[in-house]
Amino acid sequence: MKLSDFDYDLPPELIAQYPATSRSESRLLALTSSGALEERRFFSIGDFLRRGDLLVVNDTKVLPARLVARKPTGGRVEVLVERVLGDRELKVQMRASKTPKVGGELIFPGGESAHVIEREGDFYQLRFSQHSPMEVLVNHGAVPLPPYIHREADDQDTERYQTVYASHPGAVAAPTAGLHFDQALLNQLEDRGINIGRITLHVGAGTFLPVRNEEVADHRMHSEWMEVEASLCDEVRTTRERGGRVIAVGTTTVRALETASQGGGLSPFQGESEIFIFPGFAFSVVDALITNFHLPRTTLLMMISAFAGRQRVLEAYRHAVDNKFRFYSYGDAMYIERKQ
Repeated sequence: MKLSDFDYDLPPELIAQYPATSRSESRLLALTSSGALEERRFFSIGDFLRRGDLLVVNDTKVLPARLVARKPTGGRVEVLVERVLGDRELKVQMRASKTPKVGGELIFPGGESAHVIEREGDFYQLRFSQHSPMEVLVNHGAVPLPPYIHREADDQDTERYQTVYASHPGAVAAPTAGLHFDQALLNQLEDRGINIGRITLHVGAGTFLPVRNEEVADHRMHSEWMEVEASLCDEVRTTRERGGRVIAVGTTTVRALETASQGGGLSPFQGESEIFIFPGFAFSVVDALITNFHLPRTTLLMMISAFAGRQRVLEAYRHAVDNKFRFYSYGDAMYIERKQ
């Protein structure tokens, strides 16, 4: 299977630069198990769910993970945090005219300094001299908008690039499917007998890295920290026993649930996920998926192609382009039922 099998044409003007006026007013394109397409507004997502279904969300919270530092010579370095590694260390990506070498120093706002202590591929490890990385992020970090949003983050993004149920800090990119839910919609779904469960997966900056291998199977997937608790496993089991379905909100939730089921059944899990889901993968937990529209030639498009069939997904994307749906993090949503 080739990387070019997951390509499509997208006019740049369809890449959403701002969120919708309100979260649940986004458009929704549903791809059912029969292959039929239906257009709605997101606030009608309950029309596709059933009493007794379990809606599983990712409750990670986005850190203010974009920092600007200076070299001792004065050169500007943009730092995007991948994850906090402890009291004094960060794993990051850096962008500069010439990135610092191992041993190099960076100076952050407020006078805090850090040294590059390791490099592995696109990622660097920084060790701070005085303050904790979290203190530096809280005091000086900005919302880490994705690279295809061509503007600086503003006050609106502080709220809108975060789900309403975010509670565990650690992500550097939002689990964007969840951005469409407001509290009123969640309450409405619960009133209709739809249960809501939670997992945590801290989305890393690796989600934006390109796939560099033309042979899909040769790609090495980035790792992300995740946790699936025993209580969620019990909720899934109870849902199955009463004939309900498991609906994942976002590809990160799919990744977490399918990682935690790799041992032969869904079990509690805490640690790193490196699972790579592409066509041919056998899903064991998720029955339907709520997600945004993804970039061409990415692992996320491969995942939903594995879930619903590559040809059907690409046809749905062509429909979305022709009908001017908004794409990517601040764009519109899809509801996808698993191809049987």
